Amino acid sequence: MNKPLVSVIVPTKNSAGFLAACLQSVRNQTYPNIELIVVDNYSKDTTIHIANQYTSRIYIRGPERSAQRNFGVERASGKYVGVIDSDMELTPCVIEVCVQAMETDPRPAGAIIPEESFGEGFWAKCKQLERSFYNGVPGIEAARFMTRDTYRRLGGYDETLVSGEDWDLERRLEQTGRVAHITEVIRHNEGHLRLIRTLKKKYYYARHAAAYLRKRPEKSLLNAQAGPLQRYKLFFSQPARLLVHPLIGLGMLTMKTAEFAAGALGYAAKYRSAS
Repeated sequence: MNKPLVSVIVPTKNSAGFLAACLQSVRNQTYPNIELIVVDNYSKDTTIHIANQYTSRIYIRGPERSAQRNFGVERASGKYVGVIDSDMELTPCVIEVCVQAMETDPRPAGAIIPEESFGEGFWAKCKQLERSFYNGVPGIEAARFMTRDTYRRLGGYDETLVSGEDWDLERRLEQTGRVAHITEVIRHNEGHLRLIRTLKKKYYYARHAAAYLRKRPEKSLLNAQAGPLQRYKLFFSQPARLLVHPLIGLGMLTMKTAEFAAGALGYAAKYRSAS
């Protein structure tokens, strides 16, 4: 089989705690023809030092990950581009399977790589359970792999969006053709997850959600991606999964409820400051 070059883009910001495992997972791919590009957002820790051990293709760019991703793709040489975050680890065959999917007729517009969470502590186990519900659910997952030409033709990630930019690109990609869903996974490292940290994260992104909702106002899309009722319907449609470890199931529902509350507060705070 032809082995076209694949460019893997990794945006970073103070990512020292996760980055080595991420970049090593790219190095460990069974697919042989990969260029690795790191785009850093002015890190204050040892992120750049770590990145230098894996690639010479390191750039500095901000202010947010959408701009970093687009900047990396503009400097990529691959026929295909894959975009991952610095706290993600690729299982060994991800790139090989993505290329196979993209090279198989009828050729898809892009490929979705399902995610699995892992980490330390009770809340990381809750997040792992939550993410297990999303595999293969339309409107929640988003493609991270496509041809460089397609990425550029679509304009890449919308740099005006801080929240929902991955869903926005997915919707535009779907309009160009079928999106494949591969079986290999990305492992998302939650670290030692603390509830307060994830609530602050949801609050931050919710403060920036208005721009996405203005661009994508369709009610059904909102319900599928972020609506509490749709998420709870998904969780309770598989009660056996919730009851395998009842305490973790209850913790996951508690965490998700608290995240929705933090998101509502963040959105309301942004609305008040704008009025």
